[in-house]
Amino acid sequence: MSLAVTSSSTTISGSSFSRASSDPKALQICSLRLSDRTHVSTFSQRRLSTKPLNAEPQSWVTRASTLIAPEVEEKEEDVEDFEELAKKLEDASPLEIMDKALEKFGDQIAIAFSGAEDVALIEYARLTGKPFRVFSLDTGRLNPETYRLFDAVEKQYGIRIEYMFPDAVEVQALVRNKGLFSFYEDGHQECCRVRKVRPLRRALKGLKAWITGQRKDQSPGTRSEIPIVQVDPVFEGLDGGVGSLVKWNPLANVEGVDVWNFLRTMDVPVNALHAQGYVSIGCEPCTRPVLPGQHEREGRWWWEDAKAKECGLHKGNIKEENGATDLTPAVVQDIFESNNVVSLSRGGIENLLKLGNRKEPWLVVLYAPWCPFCQAMEASYVELAEKMAVKGVKVAKFRADGDQKEFAKLELQLGSFPTILLFPKSASRAIKYPSEHRDVDSLTSFVNLLR
Repeated sequence: MSLAVTSSSTTISGSSFSRASSDPKALQICSLRLSDRTHVSTFSQRRLSTKPLNAEPQSWVTRASTLIAPEVEEKEEDVEDFEELAKKLEDASPLEIMDKALEKFGDQIAIAFSGAEDVALIEYARLTGKPFRVFSLDTGRLNPETYRLFDAVEKQYGIRIEYMFPDAVEVQALVRNKGLFSFYEDGHQECCRVRKVRPLRRALKGLKAWITGQRKDQSPGTRSEIPIVQVDPVFEGLDGGVGSLVKWNPLANVEGVDVWNFLRTMDVPVNALHAQGYVSIGCEPCTRPVLPGQHEREGRWWWEDAKAKECGLHKGNIKEENGATDLTPAVVQDIFESNNVVSLSRGGIENLLKLGNRKEPWLVVLYAPWCPFCQAMEASYVELAEKMAVKGVKVAKFRADGDQKEFAKLELQLGSFPTILLFPKSASRAIKYPSEHRDVDSLTSFVNLLR
């Protein structure tokens, strides 16, 4: 994506210098006092800091003309109070907010399009009648359905999406050093930083503002207080430095169900994955459908017991210190509570690992009580335990989060919660249940085939 950088500096031409040379002040160029030098240096640095990236080195004449023009005052631009503007727009419709954003920033603002409900942003932009730009981050690991949506949107609106790609050398180094799926082992932040955050940083350096599809109801832990418009707390814009980029969130106060009603009414392209149970869609390895009743962000980085489901693009949403928000309840009620389910301690499962010949096979679930996928299989697992009790199979649970997580990863094949292991009577090594189907029939078939 070509991102132009322009300069608003006032240039004093060589002809101006010629006219000024007859002024006695010109004679002072070579005899400036120390205090004059200090003033002029500061003025010159301020001017030089805004030159275009493709500008030629300044000639001696241009520098001299800068030195003799202290009487030309550079007018400071009024700094907009975006907190006040956000309050004024609190009850505005997304269309009004989009219109205001495009009016204020013109071609120096762009819509960040990720291919999910962000189509609504493009539709609102079209309805304003104003020209608009759209950019997207192609991480190289998106679903095929997402790429097909990109193509459909370009054709629908007659636009060209400005794609940003990760640095090939950085991706190559990450994959060669840690493999294609390292994020399952050590968290998603490093991969997101290479494939998403840094490309976004490059894109935003060519803009003065950007438009996102963030909503307050998307993530109660990190997005519940996002304003309509704000000074971006993380990224820098065209002019560089803190406060140089403005972030617009036209859908902040809109609920997800209303966004979808709008998309259906306007008959616009949507990602085919939505019909398969995907709600919040990111990269293919890190996104999956959510279960009924689950929050949409539960389908992202589901293997992590993280407190904040953000990749880094909206890092400023995450509260720090006293304002921190924890998605995990302080006290979590245990699950798989049944007389037929044995609760194993660390010592108990270590003993089970050491036994070469067991009196009966054991089926053990490695779980975390806060994990929604563990909670979803609770009823079927308890029912399974009742059936297995009369067949001579022990059914057990081992809480593998917190202090036990590293042990479980190293010794018990823990990948994500829940992980289900079968310890046969004669085999020393546990066999990991490979399927995500956790209904009674599927689990029973697994046990019967291997017991």
